[in-house]
Amino acid sequence: MTPHSILVVNTGSSSVKLALCDASGRRLWQQQSSWSQDLPALLETWLAPWLAEASPPPELVVHRLVHGGSRFIAPTPLTAEVLTELATLVPLAPLHNGPALEAIQWLQGRLAPQDIQQWACFDTAFHASLGEAASTYAIPAHWRQQGLRRYGFHGLNHQHVAETVVAREPAVHRLISCHLGAGCSLCAIRIPPDGPPRSVDTTMGFTPLEGLVMASRSGSVDPGLLLHLLRQGVSASELDDTLNHHSGLLGLSELSGDMRELRLRAAEQHAGAQLAIAVFRHRLLQGIGAMAASLGGVDAIALTGGIGEHDQALATELEEALGWLGDVRWLRVPADEEGLMARLCVAAAT
Repeated sequence: MTPHSILVVNTGSSSVKLALCDASGRRLWQQQSSWSQDLPALLETWLAPWLAEASPPPELVVHRLVHGGSRFIAPTPLTAEVLTELATLVPLAPLHNGPALEAIQWLQGRLAPQDIQQWACFDTAFHASLGEAASTYAIPAHWRQQGLRRYGFHGLNHQHVAETVVAREPAVHRLISCHLGAGCSLCAIRIPPDGPPRSVDTTMGFTPLEGLVMASRSGSVDPGLLLHLLRQGVSASELDDTLNHHSGLLGLSELSGDMRELRLRAAEQHAGAQLAIAVFRHRLLQGIGAMAASLGGVDAIALTGGIGEHDQALATELEEALGWLGDVRWLRVPADEEGLMARLCVAAAT
């Protein structure tokens, strides 16, 4: 039986997005709230009253999990065995998988009396189509055998972008999806005439730290630089915290990780803001060129995410700098992970 209402829970490192969707992914209701220390306490004061008053209650609950490892490459019902295995993946995406599991566990007790099933969708799943050359690090076999490989992230939104482009631009077969927000990644997507879109390359790797410059994440850094810091006595936990929370646009500008603020301050000749924007743009141009090479050319480039959708200055700069790519369609696609998750789980559950 097709569920008529699906509660989508998108738990991030500092916020929770809730959306009630119908079977087509259309939003019926949505809210967002920030949290810092105690996620269960937030859910108790915010989500519990809504669940108690919801009439009728949602028939399915779907969670976004950033990292699904090698096993979880499709929408998955959250059984006890699945939750046990997902707990082992928390170290690979601690900022996101940990809080998501907290939300799942909190909801278990609330939903059990009503027999409402919880499912998960995975940001890594869309990238399961990556070929061996694109997913493999040049490291020894005994490391690779531990599952140390490139997984890719933001797959839910990259898939949404691809499906949107398929519907809007049927002549597009080589697409670069640019997810640009607090987290940033690119995805090279091949769209065959008789099959679903496929990820063939992406900028994030084993964790969401690889790739482009982000709001507070460094993106790719020479491993030798990190070894140098370790030899100087910087601890692994300090490296983790600095690369994830104090780098990127924030670290470059020494001001903010918010591109909107950096644009304003750069116009006032703030050197740090100007440097942050320049490095962000340089890495982004490099990445788009690499994705185009992986596709053997490009028909369309889609900008999505908070920066991608709203920063007109960046869109203009990219279009001018990438004129050498030839006749390319430039598109804006609003992000919609929640709608895609609802559609995927409805299809899998029915």
